[in-house]
Amino acid sequence: MPPEVTGFLFPNDVHISWSLMIVLYPYLTGLVAGAFIVSSLYHVFGRDELKPVGRLALATCFCFLSVATLPLLNHLGHPERGPMVIVTPNFSSAMAGFGLIYSSYFVVVLLEIWFVFRADIIRAAIASKGIKRRLYALLALGVYDLSEAALEMDRRITRVLAAIGIPMACLLHGYVGFLFGALKANPWWSTPLMPVIFLFSAVVSGIALLIVLYQIAMKIKGMPIERRTVASMARWLWLFMIASLTLEVLEIMTLSYENAEEWEVIGPLLANQLSVSFISIQMVLGGLIPLILLMIVVVMDRYMSDPIRNTLATVASLLLLLQVFSMRWNVVIGGQMFSKSMRGYREAYVPGMFEKEGILAAVVICLIPFVLLVIFDRVLPTFEDLGEESGPTE
Repeated sequence: MPPEVTGFLFPNDVHISWSLMIVLYPYLTGLVAGAFIVSSLYHVFGRDELKPVGRLALATCFCFLSVATLPLLNHLGHPERGPMVIVTPNFSSAMAGFGLIYSSYFVVVLLEIWFVFRADIIRAAIASKGIKRRLYALLALGVYDLSEAALEMDRRITRVLAAIGIPMACLLHGYVGFLFGALKANPWWSTPLMPVIFLFSAVVSGIALLIVLYQIAMKIKGMPIERRTVASMARWLWLFMIASLTLEVLEIMTLSYENAEEWEVIGPLLANQLSVSFISIQMVLGGLIPLILLMIVVVMDRYMSDPIRNTLATVASLLLLLQVFSMRWNVVIGGQMFSKSMRGYREAYVPGMFEKEGILAAVVICLIPFVLLVIFDRVLPTFEDLGEESGPTE
């Protein structure tokens, strides 16, 4: 059945061209950027309380980065042409720039992983036998030096790579916001705040994911949850959430205050078609409630027991993961629900379950990085032997 419309829509405004996959793409890249920032807070800025999640953050970044292109490839009519962005780069194309940014960032992450886990790879190569030994020997790249000088060199190179990766991580996701912000034909997307909003919300989603993953992993492995680690991540999450939520509200307030012709169509869209996803989920359930929960965790930290702190931080993190996804949905889908004529709306988009870009495909793509993370942890010890580099804990 053809989609229902309200008012007057141009023919090219009737259908949603950028569907669930284009919502999922910036969501996954945001998790990548946020996880890398947490890793860099330890490796570059010496936040020793984040030591227990340093390796987990780096592994999470790598696993999600490995599947970040899958939504785009699934969206393309000819996914086999996707690699042409890298093979035949077009330096004047904003979209083609993703190939260069992604490839460069992937190399930096791979190198940092190798230097962080090099000692573990060598020990595993020495202790293993058969195929497993050959695998670790291949990962060791023929380097078996475990002297203190070599390990110190590993730490220095890791710090340099992490420092290089910070602006690249920001560029990777800020670029996604730039793509939307540079589309002049869409008044909701075309705003200088768009890259900044995408970047801050990316950091929020990455930190929130690590809070959840860290506590789940500790429960599964039967290891203690470090109080300082959760408290520190909660503080950073609260800080970036305040910045992200403020920018999102300022964007809407600016459009409302200017009261230009675009607000005549964007205002009713937010109040009606997107009232659930924008007001109820993005602003209240995923915005206001986590803001209050994290404020309680940060302000009342010294008076709170560990189970209560961890529970509140986990609940707030899960709600923030939902909030960031809702924000991506409202921007990508909501920006396509009103006509360029400023006089009509398309009815709410509902993805199918078994479509090529439907819910099932999105769920499978989201599960792949978690499977990769489990495999990664089996090959390289994400949480073991932390005492050698760990700072003091409480």
